[in-house]
Amino acid sequence: MGSTYEQRQAVGVHGENVAAEFLQGQGMQVLARNWRCRWGEIDIVARDGDTVVFCEVKTRRTTAYGSPLEAVTPRKAARLRRLTGLFLAENDVSAPLVRIDVIGVLVPSRGPAQVTYVAGVA
Repeated sequence: MGSTYEQRQAVGVHGENVAAEFLQGQGMQVLARNWRCRWGEIDIVARDGDTVVFCEVKTRRTTAYGSPLEAVTPRKAARLRRLTGLFLAENDVSAPLVRIDVIGVLVPSRGPAQVTYVAGVA
């Protein structure tokens, strides 16, 4: 079945796909996925009307170690704020408003993924 690392990667990719579909279902336009620079990565950049939304996606198979949203610590939120500034400086994306959101995706062994969405976390 592959290594544990490969399994985690596959779950993460699935979670990001679920999150992108969720955002599109909310009427947002996905502008970028997995934007990387030397200081980190932004999972999804989307446009919600006049707002550019930077989304952190956390995917888990169980809640044994907490909910997916609990993985976004204050330190991670601070890093997301820095990455947001870098993205805006390096890309031709402008909007009057910017927001950082978190999407938690729980992928149970059976049934559909469960999405928890929190807007404006940082």
